[in-house]
Amino acid sequence: MSRVMRAVLMLWAALASATAWAQQKEQGTIISEVDMYVSPDATSQKLARATRGRNVILVMDRTTISGRSWAHVLVVVDINIEKQSERQISGWVPSNVLVTTATPNGDQVIYGEAADSETQAQQRGGRKHADEDAMRLYYRLYEYFPNSPLAGEALWHAADIRWQREKFDTRLRPSFREMDPNMREGMDDTTMKLVIKKFPHTKWADLASYDLLDNKLCGSWKGETKCPEKESELYEKYAREHPQSPRAAEALYNAAWRQAALVDMHKASHENDKSEKARKKSLELAQEIAAHFNEGDWRPQALELIYALEQNIPTYDVENKKPIS
Repeated sequence: MSRVMRAVLMLWAALASATAWAQQKEQGTIISEVDMYVSPDATSQKLARATRGRNVILVMDRTTISGRSWAHVLVVVDINIEKQSERQISGWVPSNVLVTTATPNGDQVIYGEAADSETQAQQRGGRKHADEDAMRLYYRLYEYFPNSPLAGEALWHAADIRWQREKFDTRLRPSFREMDPNMREGMDDTTMKLVIKKFPHTKWADLASYDLLDNKLCGSWKGETKCPEKESELYEKYAREHPQSPRAAEALYNAAWRQAALVDMHKASHENDKSEKARKKSLELAQEIAAHFNEGDWRPQALELIYALEQNIPTYDVENKKPIS
């Protein structure tokens, strides 16, 4: 065996050994924002601030000093939250903020903290960056407890929080008003597609599939009928392919409402046959909602739409190119 080949084999053996060592160690996350120290002592030098949901790559050691438990960890920390820059750093943290794969009911503890962070994000005056904390915590649960009954739901929440954050940013860009969705930068669908791949034929996959429709919608109809026609087809197709989805009724309503808008758009262009065809389609979809969905607000909204169609009440302001509120 050549010297080069022997060196390569030794390198592979070292890497395999390091990987096996890492896998035997505890991994987890931080559930409360905390300072990291050079040594297991709160009076020692502070190294960094670890935020909720940060990835604890390794738990290297544990110790108890003066009745307080500490853990020596390698963790990913923020360098600049606004710029989303981060790096790995090793240091000591109090053990009580650390949840690992060895923590009893660790998945539920992480989920509880993630849900609390999400609630904080939705409250006026809530904790700054709480939505990011929740997003990371939910993902950590999926990452370190993939067989947990909460894993699919957690991954969906992580994906949805990221999606809504990007959706908000997208709406602020000039390209958002483009009629053709291919003319704008859409939301990153990687995590949504991961939900569908890892948890197929579940409620969470249905919800992810619904959000993915956002990237296919027109930014603005600009008074043209092809957008509501296309979008109505997309929503109805979703409802047919995901009949058990929590978004099924909503999808049907979105399809029905767009057909109702087409009634007014075609009527304004004196295309009466197309207008009547859209009216019948809208009625058909709205009546389907009223007949099969008794819970939530979609049945009353469908009945309102039926009334408007039967009484020839416009639902779309053709002149100003916007829905009639």
